[in-house]
Amino acid sequence: MEAEFISLAVIALVAALVPLVANRIPGKLVPETVLLLIAGAVFGPHALGVVQVTDAVSLLSDLGMAFLFLLAGYEIEPRTLTGRTGRMSVLTWLASFAIATAAIVGIAHAEAGDIGAVAASIALTTTAIGTLMPILAERGILGTRVGDLVLSFGTYGEIMPVLAIALLLTARAKWVTVIVLLAFAGIAVFVGWRAKGFRRRASHVHDFLVDRADSGSQTLVRATICLLICLVAVSAVFHLDIILGSFAAGFVLRYVVPEGNRSLEQKLEAIGYGFLIPLFFVVSGAGIDLSAIGAKPLMLVLFIVMLIVVRFFPILVALRLGRDTRDLHWSERVTVAFYCTTALPLIVAVTNIAVSAGAMQQSTASIMVAAGAVTVFLMPLLAMACQRVLKD
Repeated sequence: MEAEFISLAVIALVAALVPLVANRIPGKLVPETVLLLIAGAVFGPHALGVVQVTDAVSLLSDLGMAFLFLLAGYEIEPRTLTGRTGRMSVLTWLASFAIATAAIVGIAHAEAGDIGAVAASIALTTTAIGTLMPILAERGILGTRVGDLVLSFGTYGEIMPVLAIALLLTARAKWVTVIVLLAFAGIAVFVGWRAKGFRRRASHVHDFLVDRADSGSQTLVRATICLLICLVAVSAVFHLDIILGSFAAGFVLRYVVPEGNRSLEQKLEAIGYGFLIPLFFVVSGAGIDLSAIGAKPLMLVLFIVMLIVVRFFPILVALRLGRDTRDLHWSERVTVAFYCTTALPLIVAVTNIAVSAGAMQQSTASIMVAAGAVTVFLMPLLAMACQRVLKD
């Protein structure tokens, strides 16, 4: 237990100091997430070795990722995922995946069905919508037209890769996986339907939960965490990525409480952003091998360029051609595309699967994770520059 507590103490110290450091950087140009990743890489097993990623620390990190996507799913309005914009987002992701596959096969001379090639292709198509949420909120973009488009493209840039992981990076037969996904979706829909019906019919229980929400019982928080853990457990039983269960929990919570509950949101954000989510990013950074990046800096640049080619340009073209978006100012289209090229959490998950299967070297995985970390800094910065052009 000594190693676990030392690691947690270092992570807690990093989490407490990072906001102070970020605030000292002129213009707050470096997001806290990037600093957490850098700290993880420096203190992690590939550098100073102070932070050890034990089973206990990994479990807390998984809970942090679960909270990150719970909050992301809760923030998303269903209307941003449907209609022409939703269909355009799905088609754009499919185009991104096709481009990524062609690029990986052409550059790395890998076979299209190879696990490593598939994992790299999926990683290049991701959007870190969970990571973007606090950035969008801080900049006042949520609720605007640009914000809605970022949520639409970004959500499918998170959901579609998760589905691709389940379908393409599994040893199960594809038809079995499809049945499993449909069963999971049915469970999530059933939970949301029963929860909303229970709220309507058993008003006395609902009133009790609301009345005790701010007491020592913290009833609404406990109910939400129960929902999250149960759906994550179901995804684990089905051998699906826990991101899927976390997202589903967020969607269900939004369905049950469509008008929102600011008090509950603040408490969940306190639990998540206060400790678990920073821990997740530090642990993610601990998987980065800085020496591998130093040995192959051009590969890092190549992955960043590929992320731009695979994600930025297809979204830009889709916004230009879309019937509902062609009237956008060019800087608004570029802003949406830059935000949606921000990638990271799923890159960690995908590369871990490929490394565990022996289909990808740890050094390559480290460079891909580092490229994702760079996009968390670079893409919101470029998007912010485009917003300033729009205002001027």
